[in-house]
Amino acid sequence: MGLGICNLSIVPVRISHSDKSEMITQLVYGDLFTIIEEKDKWTKIKCEFDNYEGWIDSKQYQKINEVQKKDLEKKSYSSDLVEFVENEKKELITITIGSVISRSNLLNHKFEGKYITGKQSKESIVNTSLLYLHTPYLWGGKTPFGIDCSGFTQMVYKINGYKLLRDSKDQATQGKTLSFIEESEPGDLAFFHNKEDVIVHVGIILKDNHIIHASGKVRIDRLDQTGIYNNDKKTHTHYLRYIKKII
Repeated sequence: MGLGICNLSIVPVRISHSDKSEMITQLVYGDLFTIIEEKDKWTKIKCEFDNYEGWIDSKQYQKINEVQKKDLEKKSYSSDLVEFVENEKKELITITIGSVISRSNLLNHKFEGKYITGKQSKESIVNTSLLYLHTPYLWGGKTPFGIDCSGFTQMVYKINGYKLLRDSKDQATQGKTLSFIEESEPGDLAFFHNKEDVIVHVGIILKDNHIIHASGKVRIDRLDQTGIYNNDKKTHTHYLRYIKKII
């Protein structure tokens, strides 16, 4: 097995080795991964950040070695929605918020934008979440051009120095469970279940009994003991299972 780094702005990770297969997540610029298998023009990978596995196009990454990896432990993330890095030819490459720009030197790229390093406060988590407002929903997405509910929470926490797993049902196993909404603070996570009691949705709690979450788009709705009340539809759309305090 080898190592690889995402050297493009966004790379789809698919459930099988075909362009027609389902996108289950994405890599963003600077993400590291372990190479599990190479087949034809496809590479099966395991993401360093959350151990998620899937297939990427073999033309869409750069291989690295263990020596290079040791220099990549410190992580800084781009904090503007859209930024640029400059390659050796002075060409601009677009990157999105949450890109691991501390790894740009390895790729011989130059970055001069804003970034975040280290663990941040809950206030910063809320402020970061608001940057994604109106991002369209995209299954498997992790960028301001398309994102799903757990990709949204994972990226917001990642940028602020905290590790969440990829799927909402797995994120629900993390942190401390709170008994009541009244115990929660802005920046905590709320999880929602279906009729089979399976966790299917997650969002970030805001002040004054509101929540920001990805449903159709990243939006702000009211949160009560029943769940999410959608003001546009005048009904509850998601049913609350529990609230988790991650930090």
